[in-house]
Order: sequence, then C-alpha cells, then structure tokens
Amino acid sequence: MSHFCEDRICIVTGAGRGIGREYALMLASHGAKVVVNDFGGARDGTGSDAGPADEVVAEIEAAGGEAVANGADVSDFEQARQMIEQAVDTFGGLDVVVNNAGILRDRMLVNMREEEWDAVIRVHMKGTFAPAHHAAAYWRDRSKAGQPVDARLINTASVSGIYGNVGQTNYGAAKAGIASFSIIASRELARYGVTVNCIAPGALTRLTEDLHPGEITDEMRERQSPRWVAPIVTWLASRESSDVTGRVFESSGNVLAVAEGWHRGPSTEPVDDPTTLGPIVRDLVSRARLNADMQGQDSDGGLG
Repeated sequence: MSHFCEDRICIVTGAGRGIGREYALMLASHGAKVVVNDFGGARDGTGSDAGPADEVVAEIEAAGGEAVANGADVSDFEQARQMIEQAVDTFGGLDVVVNNAGILRDRMLVNMREEEWDAVIRVHMKGTFAPAHHAAAYWRDRSKAGQPVDARLINTASVSGIYGNVGQTNYGAAKAGIASFSIIASRELARYGVTVNCIAPGALTRLTEDLHPGEITDEMRERQSPRWVAPIVTWLASRESSDVTGRVFESSGNVLAVAEGWHRGPSTEPVDDPTTLGPIVRDLVSRARLNADMQGQDSDGGLG
C-alpha cells in the first residue's frame, strides 16, 4: 500500500459503482481512510440499495485499508451533515470531500418533464452544495480555532456542462453550475486552508454506456475505463496539491487537461439605440472565438 495519501480522511459520494468506486479504491490504496457514500439508486435516482457501498468497503478492507459505508442522500441537507459527522466521529477528522454522486434523466428540452429537471438539479447541485457546506463549516471552525487545515473539496462537472451536449439541458446546466460553484468556493475557502477543484470526467459507466452509438469495443472500454480518472482525484486529495485551486480538470483515458473558463472576447463601446446594433453585434460575433465542441475545441460552425 502506498503512503501518498496516508491518513487523509476522505468522503467520496456516489462511491458504490463506476468512477466513484475507482476514487475510493485508489484513495484507500494510497493510505486514505474512506467514507464510501452511496444511496444505491438506479441511474435515474430511483430506489436505494446499501449493497454497493458495503461491497466497496469490503474490498478496501480486504486489501488492508480502512473504510466505512454511508447511505446518505447527499441532496438531503441533514443527511449530508450527518455524513460529515460520521467521518469525524469514525476517523477523527476530515480532510477531503469528493462530490461525485449523480444521476441522468436525459431528454430534449421540448420533451423534458418538470420532475426530470428537478431531480437532476437536486442530486447534482444540491448534492454538491450540502456536503460542501457542512464540510466547509467544519474546516472554518478548525481554522478559526487555530488548528491546522490542509483540506480539499473536489467537485464533479462534465464536458456536457462546460462544452454543451444536446439532450442534456438539465444535466449540463447542473454541471456548468458546479464548475462555477467550485471557482467561487475556491476564493471563499482559501483563507481557511481549503482548496476547491473540479473534475470533468469521461468514462464508460452504467450512466454513460448506452450514450455511445454502435458497438463498444474492448479497446474503447479500456480507454474509457473509470480507472483513468482516479489518479487526478487522488493527487488533488493529497497534501502535494495545496497550491492548486479553482481549476476544472478534464480527465479520461484519452486526455488530462485544464479547461479554461469564460473570458471576455471582442468588445466595443456601449450603444443606446437598439436599431443600430445589428452590424455591431455581427462584427463582434465574427471576431469572437467559436464555442467549444464536445472535445473542447473550436466548433466548425453550426450554431456556435
């Protein structure tokens, strides 16, 4: 067992399967003590099952690591508070929260039902806010009490949110919001010894396998294995990463990159007559960089 994250006390939400499972296993293999959170719902958020979290804990313990299961609904404010308390009560503190839990309810905008919008926004956005809030309050109190804090908040965005994917207005809006949330939180929490970063992962999991048209080859399955995403999260969770904050990292078996956020593009003096704006706006747009495609590169036209 490596000592890269030795005795770092970590919570990983949505850690019973897929990418979250890989996070928990790798963190534990590097010496972290892990709270394995998983509500155990289906990919659309329905149902619950304690089995996946328990299985990951058993796997960690069998390898000589330390872990405990947690079945909280991370979008429930009180349950999120109790999850933070479980880490502190069980392991004596808290160093890292990885907000990974999520669901999908994809639908074209004109067909999306209100409950599909609400469920995705609740799990992703409130399910990031609630654990982050309670963890941040814990770290602030320790800092104000003069105790050392070297903590990490690691959230989960998506290329669907930062670049934009058709059929995912609910999911993309939530993930773009989480990216902005992370940048703002990094500025607020720096004074307390907390870094905040965000991962936009790419992997084949039960949430994403059916989004790929055609046959999934063995090579594709390997290149898109969740195991490729875990190293950057493990590094960010370590003590070594204390000088990196406020960043969004795109991570998959194909790429590790820093996503660059919104910047002001071409500009001009303000205009008070809307009837004169046509040629001015078209000139600004013609000189502006195109919106990125799903590979994070300038698109070749379309709607920009």
